Amino acid sequence: MPAPLPFEIGVAEAAALRASAPAGLRVLDVRDPDEYEICRLEGAELMPLATVPHAAAKLSDAQAPILVYCHHGMRSLRAVEMLRHLGFANAQSISGGIDRWSEEIDPSVPRY
Repeated sequence: MPAPLPFEIGVAEAAALRASAPAGLRVLDVRDPDEYEICRLEGAELMPLATVPHAAAKLSDAQAPILVYCHHGMRSLRAVEMLRHLGFANAQSISGGIDRWSEEIDPSVPRY
């Protein structure tokens, strides 16, 4: 049995994972809708943190990789805890959130 994935993944590793586009990769934005309107990662699905326990049912493949982000990384860590508890063993939080993504990966993503 492989070792469990770390709860967090750095922005460079997350960018590389997205670029490799593994089968079934989902990117979840657990911020609030108003934050999602300010900026988001291309292809990200909005799933506000409070909705994760119920909305996770729409994630059909529990084995698929899931990247989760928020503004700075705290809400996404909580969401990953919930997802892992629900059986999504390949869920990982993007460390530093969309703010760090903007700083280190894509400066065209607005910061707020």
